[in-house]
Amino acid sequence: MNNILISGAASGIGAATARLFHQRGWQVGLLDINADALAELAAELGGAWHRVLDVSDAGAAAVALADFTESRKGRLRLLFNCAGILRVGRFEEISLAEHAQIMQVNVIGMMQMTLAAFPYLRAMPGAQVINMGSASGVYGVPQFASYSASKFAVRGFTEALELEWQRYDIRVGDVMPPFVRTPMVSSQTSVAPILQRLGVDLEASDIADAVWLQAHDARVHRPVGRQFGLLYRLGQITPSALMRVLMRWVSRD
Repeated sequence: MNNILISGAASGIGAATARLFHQRGWQVGLLDINADALAELAAELGGAWHRVLDVSDAGAAAVALADFTESRKGRLRLLFNCAGILRVGRFEEISLAEHAQIMQVNVIGMMQMTLAAFPYLRAMPGAQVINMGSASGVYGVPQFASYSASKFAVRGFTEALELEWQRYDIRVGDVMPPFVRTPMVSSQTSVAPILQRLGVDLEASDIADAVWLQAHDARVHRPVGRQFGLLYRLGQITPSALMRVLMRWVSRD
């Protein structure tokens, strides 16, 4: 039976993905720092395997991977690095500690999970890693500076590892949505102009559908949503200066 281990699984995109894969017969493993929400989701999914985990803790990540794969012959079909945090606001108005935490969770946490998962992925023919990318990783978004930086890092890491791990028959890709209606977005105290101008039209279930597609039709990058899909394709052929003008327009105060 196929299995998937999801970080950041307790709410939003992670929870929607867990529900979808569980409904379609996959064994689901849930990881999150929010113990109460995690236990509630695990119960909803019939007692799904779950562990409380801070992905920035490398030792704990390694233990979680070992525990999840112990009863699965040491194999992992799919790791979904979904854990992430966001802080919207002007760069200079956000503390250095908050900027650092965004990078620690969104980038270092992703790397630590992926490294810990490697031996179990390698043991499973056709295994995959899917990283939570973002439209913010294509062109820097004002008032999302450190978040954009983290998603640029996700994009570069994904591209490099996809090439490196072909030798092991491990596919590495990401899903890249624009803004999604999740607790992470709705809890922000600052609303960037780009959110007001472009709106938040995607639901967590839309991204879960994209993860399901990625699991069965692997790509390096999978843009999500009609609007961003068009902008992404345009960005592949359009001079960066034009994209900068577009971003400046949609982000203006």
